[in-house]
Amino acid sequence: MKIEQIYTGCLAQGAYYVESAGEAVVIDPLREVEPYLEKAQKDGAKIKYVFETHFHADFVSGHIDLAKKSGATIVYGPTAVPSFEAYVAKDDEDFKVGNVTFRVLHTPGHTMESSSFLLIDENGKEYALFSGDTLFIGDVGRPDLAQKAANMTQEQLAETLYDSLRNKIMPLSDEVIVYPAHGAGSACGKNMAKETYDSLGHQKATNYALRPNMSRAEFVKEVTTGLMPPPAYFPSNVAMNKFGYDSIDTVIERGTHALSPRAFETAATETGALILDTRNAQVFSEGFVPNSINIGLDGNFAPWVGAMIPDIKQQILLVTEPGREEEVVTRLARVGYDFCIGYLDGGFDAWKKAGMETDSIQRVTAQEMADILAAKPDTTLIDVRKNSEYMSEHVLDVENAPLDYINDSMLRVPKDRTVYIYCAGGYRSMVFASILRARGYDNLVDVVGGFKAMKETNKFKVSDYVCPSTML
Repeated sequence: MKIEQIYTGCLAQGAYYVESAGEAVVIDPLREVEPYLEKAQKDGAKIKYVFETHFHADFVSGHIDLAKKSGATIVYGPTAVPSFEAYVAKDDEDFKVGNVTFRVLHTPGHTMESSSFLLIDENGKEYALFSGDTLFIGDVGRPDLAQKAANMTQEQLAETLYDSLRNKIMPLSDEVIVYPAHGAGSACGKNMAKETYDSLGHQKATNYALRPNMSRAEFVKEVTTGLMPPPAYFPSNVAMNKFGYDSIDTVIERGTHALSPRAFETAATETGALILDTRNAQVFSEGFVPNSINIGLDGNFAPWVGAMIPDIKQQILLVTEPGREEEVVTRLARVGYDFCIGYLDGGFDAWKKAGMETDSIQRVTAQEMADILAAKPDTTLIDVRKNSEYMSEHVLDVENAPLDYINDSMLRVPKDRTVYIYCAGGYRSMVFASILRARGYDNLVDVVGGFKAMKETNKFKVSDYVCPSTML
């Protein structure tokens, strides 16, 4: 038996490949499926099942493409109603894979179809639990995402989750290894640990939601406290996972269409496509195609795309580092942004060499920012980090305008004077600055290195540190 966790940091997502005696399963696969097919080919194994723990909200699963290309059967737990060919299992139903068995445990609460898959090894021992979004390391799945689909309140879903954990998961052996679908950084929970797996026994001892003496009312209160509105793209991803989508091959072919600078400009004008520049913040700030927005690929790229681009069917034109075009298209597709229509051939350098108009965003160092404030104390400085980060520690007398809620936050940015902005390290502040620049704000200056660099100068008055809350 072989178990492989395939962890994707950008999405804080864990997919799993399990092989035994020439048969394999893939659990909660990502959109691009070739890596799973290659693993099976290398092992001389046939992928027999694709197990889906639930209809995911934060990414588009590769279940449909993988089933088509491998001949595997897609399996959901009880109450799931997919709009494509799949097998809906019964609670406690077993699936034989080589010399091991997977048992379906219906564990509703995060969503009503949520199910965990218990792996029983060759000797009949309960070995591992693939818990999806029901149980995380250090947390449990948030119960507010499926309220509409379930026609239930978040409190009712939390009560259901309480029962699932105590009746189905906590009675399992302490030795069972828990393999969740997500880790720290995912918006599907609020208090996840950085570890990506753990023993169930250790989780019983350390996970706040698994306290043995915890009442149902206490559980509901603690699990629902601090929840913030989910990212806007979540419902669209659920729909794609439930009703189907274009093949990843089609999406990549459509998105990796090379365009000369003139053709790129024409496409942007004629289609109204959004220009997305995925280079790092420093490089972007020095020069970019006018009206483009910057979301750096080497960061939490896909979740920020989902948060910043409200229409999942928005046509997108790409400016990337040369050679990374297909990577960008693939990572966009992971969260359902399937309508890239091409990229700037040769990148921004080609645009400049063609003599096209360019734009830039001014930046200052943390030391320069300190000098500016010392000379002019009424200078406007804005913190665009999450509210929970701001509440934990911030520069005194600085307003918080979180990037997460940019449409509201931009109302706090005056247009009649220079405004300096910062985040934790510089990634999010450039996203913020580029979006407002595209909306007509030409007065924003980014602080290089963000709050971390500012604090290190010892030139800024900072609030007393408060342990971060569990707010998302």
